[in-house]
Amino acid sequence: MIEVRLFATLRQGREKIIMLESEPVSTVSDILRKLDIPAEEVSILLVNGFHKKTETPVQDGDIVALFPPVGGG
Repeated sequence: MIEVRLFATLRQGREKIIMLESEPVSTVSDILRKLDIPAEEVSILLVNGFHKKTETPVQDGDIVALFPPVGGG
């Protein structure tokens, strides 16, 4: 299983933590497609606590954290 943690606006209409089977997904891009999250809506992407890119491979036991762009003033 791959644990996907969503933050801020990415949680809208979704759970905070989503567990995905590792078989149908092989990269972070696959996860984004499966969860219907456009890549441009993800500003920070961590795999096991390290900054990564959408083409990063994922495997059973990984933790993927997705953050949207941060706004404020």
